[in-house]
Amino acid sequence: QVQLVESGGGLVQAGGSLRLSCLASGRTFNNYAMGWFRQAPGKEREFVATISLNGGSTTYGDSVKGRFTISRDNAKNTVYLQMISLKPEDTAVYYCAARLYTIGVLTNHYAYWGQGTQVTVSP
Repeated sequence: QVQLVESGGGLVQAGGSLRLSCLASGRTFNNYAMGWFRQAPGKEREFVATISLNGGSTTYGDSVKGRFTISRDNAKNTVYLQMISLKPEDTAVYYCAARLYTIGVLTNHYAYWGQGTQVTVSP
């Protein structure tokens, strides 16, 4: 089992920035590709970003390219999502997810999920 706990969400004005963190425990963090997804009210969960085991490969959803950056610190068992130039449409619950070995862009690629952290962007 892998336990994931997100933090760093909150309320921010449009154009602002936030950094989300996800702390993993339970298994060898280095063996897991990590992903961020988000879900707005009434919408399906959406892929945001994913990062490979050593951080050398990243992929982003089209709606966040150029504004969000995913990174990881394997010594701290933590993955981050730096968000800049936030827009009201970025408002959602953001989830961290873990997948053994390889990156993925679909929700069903990931076996482990955190509880989520709310991000609200005001106009």
